[in-house]
Amino acid sequence: MKIVFTAEGDSWESPIDPRFGRAKMFLVYDEESDKLEAIDNSETDSMDQGVGNQASKKMITIGADAVITGNGAGEKALKILKTTGIAFYTGAGDMRVKEAYEAYKANRLQRQY
Repeated sequence: MKIVFTAEGDSWESPIDPRFGRAKMFLVYDEESDKLEAIDNSETDSMDQGVGNQASKKMITIGADAVITGNGAGEKALKILKTTGIAFYTGAGDMRVKEAYEAYKANRLQRQY
């Protein structure tokens, strides 16, 4: 299972970025291989709109099974994610990535849809 975290850095100790589309980084944790990969998302800094849609499409390309963030995604971005079956969890905005993973495993995050 691949779980993607919106993050402000590139490690387990990085704070969760509460934003989805404009997150600084996407950290991809592959539970099967136990590997954590950082994907830069800085290209959204120059975009006026459509960042949620772009991020949703990036989740498809990554092969995400679940996304964990702070505040959630907009309606258009969620529509894309819903069609793919990618689960979307919120409520991790004040956590570090490792804490958010533990909260996810303990079913303490909110599923946005």
